[in-house]
Amino acid sequence: MDFLSNHIEALIFCAPNPITERELQDCLIEMFDAEVPNADIMAGLEAIKKKFETEAFSMELIKSGGGYQFLTKPAYQASISILLKQQSKKRLSNSALETLSIIAYKQPITKSEAEHIRGVNCDYAIQKLLEKELIEIKGKSEGVGRPLLYGTSHQFMDHFGINDLKELPTPKDFGTEENTIGEQQE
Repeated sequence: MDFLSNHIEALIFCAPNPITERELQDCLIEMFDAEVPNADIMAGLEAIKKKFETEAFSMELIKSGGGYQFLTKPAYQASISILLKQQSKKRLSNSALETLSIIAYKQPITKSEAEHIRGVNCDYAIQKLLEKELIEIKGKSEGVGRPLLYGTSHQFMDHFGINDLKELPTPKDFGTEENTIGEQQE
């Protein structure tokens, strides 16, 4: 089983995006020219997960974006935040984040529908989101002029560490704080 786990580990490490169980199985079947049962792959994933749980590693195996990938452990957040701060020029603007959240919650959605919700033009934000591959064109609307429909991509799921859109926060997750200044008048 160590032999199989090592191949699975190498595939996860080399994959540019989270790799699914099916992709792992397809690679292994082609590699060994034999059937590789899903149970063996799951056992290999579990062995890798246990291996990386030890303090000897700064990474851990995480299921995210519908597949598996190695991510750094929370204990290394400080050093990583320094790197991310240095790379902050690559961050999304507030307008791009607003547009992305509208698309995530209302998808599939046209650019004009997103502009109607935001109240401003979204051309630039949508272009940047497409370039960063956080959104993708999902088709064309049946409306007048058949405008493009936009939705989130697998990279969006990976970027935000979710496996399904149902994991997006709902309005009830954003509770309002009670007024704690002064006393309520009766």
